Amino acid sequence: MSTDTTGVRVKGRSEPARGAAGELLTALGWFLRDGGAASLADLDVSAIGIEYGTVEGRRVPELSIRFVLEPGPGGHEAFPAREATEAVDGDGAGDGYDPSFLGVEIPVPAPGDAVLADVAPTVDGGTVVRHVHFSLQMSASRRLALWVGWNIDGGALKALSRRGLGFARDPQVAEDGQVGDELYAGNRLDRGHIARRADLVWGPLRVAESANRDSFYFTNIAPQLDDFNQSARDGVWGRLEDAVLADVDVEDLKVSVFGGPVLAADDRVYRGVRLPREYWKVLAFREDGALRARAFLLTQALDRFEALDLDEFRAFQVTLPEVEARTGLRFPDVLRAADGPALPVLAGRREPLGGLADIRW
Repeated sequence: MSTDTTGVRVKGRSEPARGAAGELLTALGWFLRDGGAASLADLDVSAIGIEYGTVEGRRVPELSIRFVLEPGPGGHEAFPAREATEAVDGDGAGDGYDPSFLGVEIPVPAPGDAVLADVAPTVDGGTVVRHVHFSLQMSASRRLALWVGWNIDGGALKALSRRGLGFARDPQVAEDGQVGDELYAGNRLDRGHIARRADLVWGPLRVAESANRDSFYFTNIAPQLDDFNQSARDGVWGRLEDAVLADVDVEDLKVSVFGGPVLAADDRVYRGVRLPREYWKVLAFREDGALRARAFLLTQALDRFEALDLDEFRAFQVTLPEVEARTGLRFPDVLRAADGPALPVLAGRREPLGGLADIRW
């Protein structure tokens, strides 16, 4: 295949330019059709990634594309099935959360005295679980994460599909030390990602694919009502990371995030699992050379959970000390120094975020 300024040329055929993505798909369609393998309708594009290299002193895009071909009419596969890729190794990507990601050392939260005895061991005798682009510590009593820490490279994100990926037990934690599918069958509970899948799929395609799979381990999952993100003040919670990249001049488009459930002693028990009513998240980034940290809390009322009724969600912007008081975790001093000022409390109560515009970056 070759291209010219008029569009795509494949086997002597050309069409007017319709944008890079349109040209690419058109070319692929011709290739598949002429090869007798499939039609364009059978092309399921699951990942398109663009990186840049230098050729003869010029910066040029390098495109990688992944697609799936459904079996043809005779039941045969157009191409042999590809084995699942192995876990990333040798490139450091599987080492988990990177504390120096923002150019300044930001250690993970430390369990305080109130929760230190509840930190669950990993199968290799440690306490920290590490996957591609994220790390976490588990609560032994609750079988959920105490915290998850992850890095986001907004300039290297990939558009990867979740098709074919299922939730799985984490091999780094004892099987009975993590809440699995037994909690979620036949009710309105969702398997909610703590570190968002979309935040983790960055870097070279092979690395992003490994992060995509790793995000589905149950150690990165917590129970949430099925419209948890959608009802939380018009989706504020699920869009926090997107908002900081869109609204702030974030250096290098890099953000480090910590998040997790608030594991309160009076959380309601359901199927032997105490369901968190609150979740917290801390975003760290650099702006104009300065490190900044912003903390958020999301609460859900479950007073009528016996009937699995939804009451109301509220998202608040809070301070790091408030998150520490709720979680029993201690954030590093460098992050505490970057925390924003205390927000005003009006008439004895803090107003919830009504939308992304209410956030004080």
